[in-house]
Amino acid sequence: MSSEVVFDKRKLKSPPLNIHTLGDRVLRQPAKRVSQVNNDIRQLVKEMLQTMYSADGIGLAAPQVAVPKQVIVVDIDPDEAANSPLILINPQIRKRSDDLVADQEGCLSIPGVYLDVTRPEAIEVAYKDEQGRPQKIWATELLARAIQHEIDHLTGVMFVDRVENQLQLGQALSKQGFSHRAVKSINP
Repeated sequence: MSSEVVFDKRKLKSPPLNIHTLGDRVLRQPAKRVSQVNNDIRQLVKEMLQTMYSADGIGLAAPQVAVPKQVIVVDIDPDEAANSPLILINPQIRKRSDDLVADQEGCLSIPGVYLDVTRPEAIEVAYKDEQGRPQKIWATELLARAIQHEIDHLTGVMFVDRVENQLQLGQALSKQGFSHRAVKSINP
C-alpha cells in the first residue's frame, strides 16, 4: 500500500455511491478488467472507500455500486486510522492453501444476513495498486476471507451462493426480506 495517499475513514451521512442489494441484476454481471489505472479509477476507489466506511463494511467491490470494473477495497481494521486500506485492481488469486476454514460472513449487499462459508484459509493475490503498480500479497485469516469474498463479486458470485446449509440460508434471507430465488448456489 503506498504511503503517499491519505485515507479518511470518517462515516458520511450521504455516501457518494449506492450499494445495490441481493436480487439486483448488476450484482450478477461479470466485471471488466481495468485497462489503465488513472484519476477516474482513483476517484472511484476514494468514493468506494467513503461508501464502505459509511456502511460499516470491511470490503466493497465495484459491482456492488453498479460499476462493472475489477476494483475492490478492503480494510479489516476500519477503526484504526493508522492502517491503510487495501486497494486491489484486477486482483487474481494465484495460490490457495489446502486448509479450508468455515467462518461467518456478511455482505453490505445483503444487510442483516450472516452465515458460515468455507474458504481457503490463506491465499496469494496479484493485483495493481491505486498507482497502477503490480503488487502481490499473501493473505491469511480474515484478510484472506475478505479478499476472496470481494473477488467473488467481480464474477457475479455472492457469499450466499456458497452457503451449504440451505435451511439456515432460507430462514436468514426471509427474515431480512430477501428472496431465496436470488441465490445461485454453487459447490464450494
